[in-house]
Amino acid sequence: MAGEAKDNKAATLPLLLSFNGGYVDTAGFLALQGLFTAHVTGNFVTLGASLALGTSGAFAKLLALPVFCFMVILSRLLSYPLHSRKLPVFRSLLAIKLLLLTAGAILAIRLGPFPDGNSWAAIVTGMVLVSAMAVQNAAHRVHLPSAPPSTLMTGTTTQIMLDLADLIHGALPESEAASRSRLARMSAAVFVFALGCGTAALLYSQVGMWCFALPPIVAIVPLVMQESAPATAP
Repeated sequence: MAGEAKDNKAATLPLLLSFNGGYVDTAGFLALQGLFTAHVTGNFVTLGASLALGTSGAFAKLLALPVFCFMVILSRLLSYPLHSRKLPVFRSLLAIKLLLLTAGAILAIRLGPFPDGNSWAAIVTGMVLVSAMAVQNAAHRVHLPSAPPSTLMTGTTTQIMLDLADLIHGALPESEAASRSRLARMSAAVFVFALGCGTAALLYSQVGMWCFALPPIVAIVPLVMQESAPATAP
């Protein structure tokens, strides 16, 4: 029973991260003039569109990648003293992400809506949300290395199609089980990410800036799930 519960936790936690990844990215895109808060390299495309079309938010899109990179480095550096003090690294990073998502929600609700993506309010709110997603990406990459990414689905979708092609063609017996297992995990990640995107779009259309209240609530669940977990390597 304990092993089964552990397996369920291991399967559920990445899905919660994927839901929030899709949700925060979509909500940020809609509320912050096309800013990607999780898929930050996508901001190069929207930056080009902003410059070509004269729309707002170019500075925030330019700033997103260095802020994201800085927060990933900071998350990694923070993990070393946490580990040396035998503190739970993953849970600590999840707690930091929760604080950043909460701060982003408060800023969005109090300062939004953001008709001008170049305003200080939009930039600060956007960078706080980018920071939250950077911490999530860093934590996921290190502590859930076998789970599909929670924010970028292009590579995951490509692998799904490759596994489907192999199964259609007729995979070797020794690789068929691995393909089916990987296909199930990755399909679930893409579905939950898409569900997060759709939920964000629906709530944004209904309640506006209050849609940012949901990600911190969702982020509490993985934190609770990790409460009894031992300290892990940085």
